[in-house]
Amino acid sequence: MPVRPVRLLLVGLGNLGRRFCALLGERETDLARRYGLRFLLVGAADSRGAAECPDGLDLRRVVALKEEGKSIAAYPGVGRPDRTALDLVREAEADVLCEASPVNLPAGGEPGLSCVRVALSRGMHVVTPNKGPIVLAYPELVRLARDRGVELRFDGTVAGGLPALYLGMRDLRGAIVSRIEAVPNLVTGLLIDRLLAGVPWEEAVAQARREGQLEADPSWDLDGWDATAKLVILANAVLGVPARLEDVEREGITGLTAEGARRAAGGGLLRLVARAERVAEGSYHLSVRPRSLPPEHPLGRLGTHGMGIVYETDLYGMIAATIDETTPLPSAATILRDLLDIYVGREDSASSGVGSRG
Repeated sequence: MPVRPVRLLLVGLGNLGRRFCALLGERETDLARRYGLRFLLVGAADSRGAAECPDGLDLRRVVALKEEGKSIAAYPGVGRPDRTALDLVREAEADVLCEASPVNLPAGGEPGLSCVRVALSRGMHVVTPNKGPIVLAYPELVRLARDRGVELRFDGTVAGGLPALYLGMRDLRGAIVSRIEAVPNLVTGLLIDRLLAGVPWEEAVAQARREGQLEADPSWDLDGWDATAKLVILANAVLGVPARLEDVEREGITGLTAEGARRAAGGGLLRLVARAERVAEGSYHLSVRPRSLPPEHPLGRLGTHGMGIVYETDLYGMIAATIDETTPLPSAATILRDLLDIYVGREDSASSGVGSRG
């Protein structure tokens, strides 16, 4: 099978970006054999600089730099501390932008949002697990991708490695969704279970922070903003509802006590649940709050590292999917999944005459 090169830019080299680079390096031979694709990382950027090489950066060296606590700007010969992520996306020649920078909603989703806009405008496909741009500018970005004839993929923005969005957007076509219930945030379930095991709130939060489970701003997780952002994406992408963060009734778990958690659980599994309930044609009530899930509920037996989603529909009945995500690897792998869906999916469509862009 002939091997086709695909040139990638990567913005963001934190937990997900670094693991994605390691995954590409580990799977290079397998991806060439199974799909006829070779992904070349021709440029990468972090908060301290960028590096670009048209022939491809050495993935092992990129990973080693980040594991040593260094910037990609320290990459020998081509690293530049004076070059920003946006500079790289504006100037480098590539086929796809993989945008994995921090969510950063308080700062308008930057630099991710601007990088995504520029990449789409330049005719690059975009793959992103970054919720910020999708929450803040979903209609604009979808329209821009359509106008430029490229793909915008963001399956990793909801529930880690679980294909929650693919399931709703692709596999429930033709159905009316009457309800979505999701447990899309991992760390809140972890904290609730530790509280119930007798760990004091402050200690449970400190432990989650040491383990890298909490965002830099813990209120993003604890006050329910992360789950709210994911529900907004589900509403827009699956339900076709132009929802915003302020449209969601939100209650987090900050200040929850062990006694309060036991009371709220009431014999079920207590989790921070994102819910969309159809109230009229094209209209849904959106909420995020701690809820008790009885054992017979499809999500009622999630483990400490579990996330899941349930769709209730008129045509397909109830469909549920769950994931046990003990490391960030599945979340990082969503970038690869989206890339393969673009390239393998497009070629399948072209060969069948369905959905080809020519």
